[in-house]
Amino acid sequence: MFKSKKKTSVLFVCLGNICRSPTAEAVFRHKAKAAGLDLKIDSAGTHGYHIGKQPDGRSVSVGVQRGYSFKGIKCRRVEDKDFTDFDYIMAMDTSNYENLMKVSPEEELHRIHYFLDFAPGDEKEVPDPYYGGKQGFELVLDLIEQASDGFIRHLKQQKPAG
Repeated sequence: MFKSKKKTSVLFVCLGNICRSPTAEAVFRHKAKAAGLDLKIDSAGTHGYHIGKQPDGRSVSVGVQRGYSFKGIKCRRVEDKDFTDFDYIMAMDTSNYENLMKVSPEEELHRIHYFLDFAPGDEKEVPDPYYGGKQGFELVLDLIEQASDGFIRHLKQQKPAG
């Protein structure tokens, strides 16, 4: 019997889906492709402040300088179906993690993770750069690159042999 294989899917989540999570989507898309992984990758916010808008220009500027594309990324809010549609839901900070845990069906809580759990070091939170300067956006990009590399290693270890 033929079994269809579902793509592994990842959703990155921050507050407004304007800075951190679209950056994570762009970076992870690039790195996953370079690693030969075929994944479903998206981003969303726990609040709907920027629905339909493009990611923050400062995030895009810093990301493009490092070779990442934000093409096709638009802000959206987390939806109920995301908790069953995505294998991994990556929270950018404690507030988003707690919000996701509150609204997720109990049987889907295992899908929710801190993204920085896959990065070296003890940091749990990708800081929100929205009200700061360029250095904040660069720090966010540094942390997301590190977590993306670690998460790709994790995914490759999860692949069944054969």
